[in-house]
Amino acid sequence: MVFYFKVRPEAGDYTIFMGLDKFENEDLIKYGFPEDIWFHVDKMSSAHVYLRLNKGQTMDDISEGNKTNNIDVVYTPWYNLKKTPSMDVGQVGFHNSKLVRTVKVEKRINEIVNRLNKTKVERKPDLKAEREAVSAAEKAERKVQLRDKKRREEMERLEKEKQAEIRSYKNLMVQEKMTSNKQVASGSKTLEELEDDFM
Repeated sequence: MVFYFKVRPEAGDYTIFMGLDKFENEDLIKYGFPEDIWFHVDKMSSAHVYLRLNKGQTMDDISEGNKTNNIDVVYTPWYNLKKTPSMDVGQVGFHNSKLVRTVKVEKRINEIVNRLNKTKVERKPDLKAEREAVSAAEKAERKVQLRDKKRREEMERLEKEKQAEIRSYKNLMVQEKMTSNKQVASGSKTLEELEDDFM
């Protein structure tokens, strides 16, 4: 079971979610998205809470709320979570401690907690399928972008070759049809006939 919450519209279009227990936390750790920010109360047993950002956003774009007074909340991007076989269920470490931030929350803001609880929805999502679907869509988008880039490069190459051939052909035509002023003056061809020969 995963609990989903909605942030108030003026704060942005974000989804907050958390597992029912440490076993759901395992799936959330395993199948997170790069846009997910993981939150946990430091040095206490508590839920793993995630905030899904929009593409292009970073941790600097968020603010905090809490249920308890005088706590430290640790947060980091999902991709910085490190899970090893020796860790207990629900336990995580970090790949890069420089990406981990801590915020001291002195006082619980009931208004935020109450508002979030009103939006609470329980679902049993297939986290693996969601992650695979997003990965497949991202892969397809990258494939389209790469194909378009190759197509543009090929069109540019062909255009350059075409322009080079045209220049070469024009130079060849000029050399073959080149006539001196004396030849024009002594020849029996009119100016129109000379132009026709050239073209």
